[in-house]
Amino acid sequence: MAKIIMVVDDSSSVRTVVGIALRGAGYEVVEARDGADALARLEGRRVHLILSDVNMPVMDGLTFLKELKKHPQHRFTPVMMLTTEAGEDKKAIGRSEGARAWMTKPFRPEQMLQAVQKLVLP
Repeated sequence: MAKIIMVVDDSSSVRTVVGIALRGAGYEVVEARDGADALARLEGRRVHLILSDVNMPVMDGLTFLKELKKHPQHRFTPVMMLTTEAGEDKKAIGRSEGARAWMTKPFRPEQMLQAVQKLVLP
């Protein structure tokens, strides 16, 4: 059975590029356009990893991470931030909210897939 990865990004082109790379590696992909959309799509669904942007309208990635970790079902779901944000202050907030990894855009698909393989739940 394929592992399910959620991609949360307000850019449809980023969701498409990340989705193509993940599907090509055998993962099932669920897409969301912001944190609020992601929380709604997670209802009753188990995912093995979440890749989230930081800067998004409606609900940004760090707020989404904080809200996600309040749900017992998703408390231990690994989250990798995939963002243009490279500041140490944002990274520190991400870590304190439970982000397991931080990758800055632009990224190479092979580099992202290596990180995904290390983080995805069994």
